Amino acid sequence: MAKKAPRRTAERIAEVTLELFNRFGEPNVSTTLISAELGISPGNLYYHFASKDALVNHLFDQYETTMLGLLEAAPDVKDVEDTWFFLHSLFEQVWSHRFLYRDLNNLLSGNRHLETHFHAILERKTRAFRQMLESLAAAGLMRLNPDNIETLSASMSVMVTYWLSYEYVRNPRQAMEPASAGLALTRGAQHVLALLTPHMADTDLQSHLQALTASYNTPTADRLLG
Repeated sequence: MAKKAPRRTAERIAEVTLELFNRFGEPNVSTTLISAELGISPGNLYYHFASKDALVNHLFDQYETTMLGLLEAAPDVKDVEDTWFFLHSLFEQVWSHRFLYRDLNNLLSGNRHLETHFHAILERKTRAFRQMLESLAAAGLMRLNPDNIETLSASMSVMVTYWLSYEYVRNPRQAMEPASAGLALTRGAQHVLALLTPHMADTDLQSHLQALTASYNTPTADRLLG
């Protein structure tokens, strides 16, 4: 059997940097720390990424591509199960690049690339929620007028975007630790799903959505988001 080709150095740098940023927060991770974690010289790191901002931008671009692709699926949400899976997938993506959400305001204030592109993602996220709600209303699963749709889509977008900031304020010493951050995001998903419950078309649909929301309290949900 042929040996697998070793991962390229740039890929290793990006992977380890993402782990460190996610664990400790981007402001608390230096290029010196990244180099030491990888066992390479700072010069080798700078050969692949000219600055820490270049690393941030690279990781953000990876996130942006995946997130925008995911948001394209919003019009395909046709029922309660689709809604649960779509929101679950969104939170998984937030979790995979959680450093962006934990340190969002700090990153936006010092990085022009993120300032312009993250704004576009926020707009696209809100539009995706709007499309999802319109699809569910058209299918008779939700009772929503245009004003409800605008307000609810914005509320969902705000909650997804700033949930980690809320969790960090609640518990700054542990919220971003691998052992607890997954739980923090399950709570976020629960709250976003709960926003939809009063607008479901009948009590059976409300109960069904509540049952899906309750599934986030199971160990399986923790593993999926961990």
